[in-house]
Amino acid sequence: MARSKRIKVKTVMIFKNFIKYFILIALALFFLFPVVFMFVSSVKTNEMQVVSDMSSFRGFIPYGALGIKNYINVFREMHFGRFMFNSLFITSITVLAGMVFNSMLAFSLARLHFKGQRFIVSIVVALMIIPIESVVIPMLLMVNTVGWIDSYQVQIFPFIAEPFFIFLFYQFFIGIPYDFDEAAVVDGATPSMIYSRIIVPLSRPVFASVLILQSMFRWNEFLWPLMVTQGPKYRPLTVAMQQFFSQDPRLWGEIFAFASMVTLPLLILFLFFQKWFIQSVASSGIKG
Repeated sequence: MARSKRIKVKTVMIFKNFIKYFILIALALFFLFPVVFMFVSSVKTNEMQVVSDMSSFRGFIPYGALGIKNYINVFREMHFGRFMFNSLFITSITVLAGMVFNSMLAFSLARLHFKGQRFIVSIVVALMIIPIESVVIPMLLMVNTVGWIDSYQVQIFPFIAEPFFIFLFYQFFIGIPYDFDEAAVVDGATPSMIYSRIIVPLSRPVFASVLILQSMFRWNEFLWPLMVTQGPKYRPLTVAMQQFFSQDPRLWGEIFAFASMVTLPLLILFLFFQKWFIQSVASSGIKG
């Protein structure tokens, strides 16, 4: 009797695990379909084939005339290397400076004690709900006054401090036991030493999360670069992509090739830091 009961329980568990993994695999395939479709379409050199496959599952199958012709045409028809450098430079500087600035501000709010501390945290939380679209016109007037239009700095400095990432760091830092701080103070450590030697090494997951999320936000930024840049010298990839949609007829194979090269750096970045990102989500309860 007991044996049959154990078999029944084991069968139920196997069935539940099957359902769980089936749902997870189905969701993974659902989110991967657009990426697979994009990469497969980018290597199809027959434009008529690309267009006809858009409305069927053949768009996910690499068949027919294949090659890198579309990628070569992208480099031939535009300054892709310049646009890629601009995106990499702007994103890298913004993210690295942002991680330092935002984490230091979050450290002061989470680990130090001073008057108005809670009020500042409330302001940070309130600023998170303000969309960038509502302040772009005042920002544009400000940067135009200082002569920053069509430059790198106009795309970097306004986005170094981000309320969302300050709060993300803050939430993680307050979860670290204060015993570390007290022991360090007894040994004569200053706040800067506590930040650099204790908090930062213990906060690798949240730094990886901010690196991925802020890179994604800055890499995909379109509205602000479109407003403040005037030519290919400082424009990022997202703004340059409109060149393909302005041509007639639209060459979808080249559009997919361009989109693939724009997407690839973010995919590589996520795959490299996914372990820390998942750990941060699991430990601090961040909802994506």
